Amino acid sequence: MSKPEKHIFVCLHSRPADNPKGSCAAKGSQTIADAFASELGARELWGRFKLNTTSCLGTCETGPSVLIYPEGIMYQKVKESDVAKIIEQHLIGGQPVDELQVSTDVW
Repeated sequence: MSKPEKHIFVCLHSRPADNPKGSCAAKGSQTIADAFASELGARELWGRFKLNTTSCLGTCETGPSVLIYPEGIMYQKVKESDVAKIIEQHLIGGQPVDELQVSTDVW
């Protein structure tokens, strides 16, 4: 496998339902990870980009969280409908999706 252009990290961390911070898993992050996998496959982008699931990224209250490296861009409250835009605009086009980025006081 050659070095990918970018890594996509989708938080799947889970906490008890009564935890005040909540968790990305409880907010549907598995659906987000599945959508990335499906889109990457449909567009034949495996290898160019690498998808990983991860534990806590530290932005639980704004999850589901997605982190893109090497830029270190963190996305918040990602919905399944946002995945294609992140792939098209950020991964392929090189322009982060401003309206989904975590604010600088959080990340």
